[in-house]
Amino acid sequence: MTEVRVPTLGESVTEATVATWFKKPGDAVQADEMLCELETDKVTVEVPAPTAGTLGEIIAAEGETVGVDALLATINAGEAAAAAPKAAAAPAAASAAAVDVMVPTLGESVTEATVSTWFKQVGDTVAQDEMLCELETDKVSVEVPSPAAGVLTEIIAAEGATVDASAKLGVISSGEGATAAAAPAAAPAPAQAAATAGAKNAPSAEKMMAEKGLDANTVAGTGKDGRIMKEDVMKAAASAGSAVAAAPAPAAQAPRAPVSADDAAREERVKMTRLRQTIARRLKEAQNTAAMLTTYNEVDMTAVMELRNQYKGEFEKKHGVRLGFMSFFTKACVHALKEVPEVNAEIDGTDVVYKNFVHMGIAAGTPTGLVVPVIRDVDQMSFAAIEKAIGEKGRRARDGKLSMAEMQGGTFTISNGGVYGSLMSSPILNPPQSGILGMHKIQDRPMAINGQVVIRPMMYLALSYDHRIVDGKGAVTFLVRVKEALEDPQRLLMDL
Repeated sequence: MTEVRVPTLGESVTEATVATWFKKPGDAVQADEMLCELETDKVTVEVPAPTAGTLGEIIAAEGETVGVDALLATINAGEAAAAAPKAAAAPAAASAAAVDVMVPTLGESVTEATVSTWFKQVGDTVAQDEMLCELETDKVSVEVPSPAAGVLTEIIAAEGATVDASAKLGVISSGEGATAAAAPAAAPAPAQAAATAGAKNAPSAEKMMAEKGLDANTVAGTGKDGRIMKEDVMKAAASAGSAVAAAPAPAAQAPRAPVSADDAAREERVKMTRLRQTIARRLKEAQNTAAMLTTYNEVDMTAVMELRNQYKGEFEKKHGVRLGFMSFFTKACVHALKEVPEVNAEIDGTDVVYKNFVHMGIAAGTPTGLVVPVIRDVDQMSFAAIEKAIGEKGRRARDGKLSMAEMQGGTFTISNGGVYGSLMSSPILNPPQSGILGMHKIQDRPMAINGQVVIRPMMYLALSYDHRIVDGKGAVTFLVRVKEALEDPQRLLMDL
């Protein structure tokens, strides 16, 4: 007999409430299969079976309060086969094991994702670690590999469905009987749907919904099989309050202009991806929140280009990475931020938070939209380290492999519109940052140098800044220091 006990609940958490039992005495269970769900003041904790067997006695019933390491139930090992005699009716599939395909870790503070693409269909044979589907979060795309070799027997979350961080996406039938099991498993399961519809909500959730006058149909459950948990009710109540407070907001969106029937027939309506919706929301928030202003200058790229041409071969041979322009601009910005620290600061309520470090965001275009991976402590890095980091982050961004942690915590951003041919633009701030530098196309132009008209490779620079904490003098000084460092790169070595 194996005991099922309350796991560690977290720092300073000493007790929990048994919210839901997914199994009843006599049910066969597999190792690591979820037995019950516990609810604490902060989180919901799932309790897996420590071994395979048959669930014996349930010691702590639903609604009971239990302490850490308290006995919840017992499992009688070795009796799982006897508890499922009906399986003998399908000898071809007897050796097939069902493996759940779960949502992988999405990143800190990410609670849900959208299923964007299934690469496999029900009945397809899959190899272990072969990509099954792709999920899209607010920031990144996440590929879901197959946890085992076998046959995809069920797709639970279809394309376009929104799933939480602990949801089941599909089922893989692995083992010798996998192929035989594929066909019946692909059929719809109305009984399962009915069971989900009748899922029992957490007792504390039921109590809170009654107290706040919320209808269960208006609350999205994140528990097992869609069960409503206490935190779901709290979230729904907060959303309802926000909706009341922000009631006039819809009027801010301009109505769509009338469209003729002929034009409407030739239009194509496509739902915005989660990433594009997030980009749109954050850019609008930046305009609504910050007192955004842009100042411009131009830089003669002759010195940087000559230095790069002189050393690029040796640089690549020694460091294994090409010497580009971005490392020069990054170093120049770090140099300028030391003199004008408010451009590297942010507003927090009525405080200004100065950063004694530089986490540089490098904006990168991807097939799904703009993302900004962050290179941390770039002020302590060499040219080679910066080039390697930019190259690696850029590749991960294009492949949709960036984690949320890699796109958080930036203190200043550089955006290079020049790679697309932009000659001049005003970049939008990346909140809560107070500054962003826009690079543009290098173009030969006639310039007056020492009384002579000469052709020089020139680039326009644009600094957008939050005028609430960065004055015009500071913004202009920052841009002039960047210009000086690029036109005379030796100033970077001399810290001038």
